[in-house]
Amino acid sequence: MSGMQTAPYQDFAKTKLGFEFKDINLLITALTHRSYVNEHKKSVSEHNERLEFLGDAVLELAVTDYLFQNFSEQEGILTSWRAALVRTESIGDAGAKLGYEPLVRMSRGEKQGSERARMQILANAFEAVIGAIYLERGYKDAEAFIHKHISSKLETILDEGTWRDPKSHLQEVSQRIDSATPHYKVLSEDGPDHDKMFTLGVYVDTKLMGKGKGHSKQVAQQHAARAALKKYARQTGESLTPEVK
Repeated sequence: MSGMQTAPYQDFAKTKLGFEFKDINLLITALTHRSYVNEHKKSVSEHNERLEFLGDAVLELAVTDYLFQNFSEQEGILTSWRAALVRTESIGDAGAKLGYEPLVRMSRGEKQGSERARMQILANAFEAVIGAIYLERGYKDAEAFIHKHISSKLETILDEGTWRDPKSHLQEVSQRIDSATPHYKVLSEDGPDHDKMFTLGVYVDTKLMGKGKGHSKQVAQQHAARAALKKYARQTGESLTPEVK
């Protein structure tokens, strides 16, 4: 690529990552989706999956080390916290906030894809960027990047209680307060098959306690369960955020 073509990537590195890449092609590859290579086989040969593989390992190590060094909770709780920090939604959101989506090279079809597919591409690119930083700058800089954009979200996750599976938590709450088990119903389905949006309601006995939307029924159920937990909290005046011991 020419200097003019690589300039936006160096600008991104300087303004968002805080340093210049000696090998800017590492960052460009980190932001290259497989579909782009398939469309440009004559001019492009590398996509970001190998860097994603590397970055995923660095991400898990950095988050695990952060949790181990700073908290004394048991393994099961730390595992749940780590899962909440590194799930696709969390790292995809971090990628969106970094603002590199315009720099991600992907096929025309992927650009027109669903919100769910876009979030997955952004999440994969985030892990690949971690891999590129690790190769370019070493573990310490990669770890600092991960802490700034991922590990630092832990306080919010704990405050909101989103580290814990909301469906399991709701079941415990509804059985304790109402002596009943929640059940879920599909309220509506909208959109084309490849990008369908589900709206589900969660009921305790016959009472609608919360609604949730998502591109899968499972995601919609989770959002509905969170809405129901908030409703229980308002009704009882209790904090239903799981306690950390």
